[in-house]
Amino acid sequence: MARYTGAVCKLCRREGKKLFLKGERCYTNKCALDRRSYAPGQHGQGRKKTSEYGLQLRAKQQARRFYGIGEGQFHKYFLMAERRQGMTGENLLRICESRLDNVVYLLGWASSRAEARQLVTHGHYLVNGRRVNIPSYLLKAGDEVAICQKSRDSEKIKAVLEANGSRPVPEWLDKNAEAFSAKVVKLPDREQIEVPVEEHLIVEFYSK
Repeated sequence: MARYTGAVCKLCRREGKKLFLKGERCYTNKCALDRRSYAPGQHGQGRKKTSEYGLQLRAKQQARRFYGIGEGQFHKYFLMAERRQGMTGENLLRICESRLDNVVYLLGWASSRAEARQLVTHGHYLVNGRRVNIPSYLLKAGDEVAICQKSRDSEKIKAVLEANGSRPVPEWLDKNAEAFSAKVVKLPDREQIEVPVEEHLIVEFYSK
């Protein structure tokens, strides 16, 4: 699957909101969106009238870019969300939240979702005692995630934990910092998901 490899700050500027794609930098005055709050490109500062379809497209792109998910996989998640009981939009965000790379980021074991994706691919984490190197692996309630014993001595992992170890952890995750592990208590409710998007617009986009 093709993955975006350009300047990620341009994505935040295009969407007009912080997607927190560069970790700690997004919280400082170096954030590109704070310095240039208009869309990138020659016509970025021009006034644009957004259509209903445009609003729906932007909502879909914002969620997809927030989690770092490709178009094909995001649509697959939407179809999966449709088949589940409950509201499709909330189901979709719940599926995205339960990805292993996202959970690793929320636990403070990575500075950004992009870094979490890389660390998972390199095999630094266990799920229920087994090494998993698939960032899109979907966790379920009751699953246990841990940092591999060997990885705990890695300078990279030590630096990441020192920089992000104090980050608040969502209530649906039970983190044991001393044991380098965490448990998925339950999948999150909508109010526990901080993605800055109106999910009903995504449902409308795919329902056309």
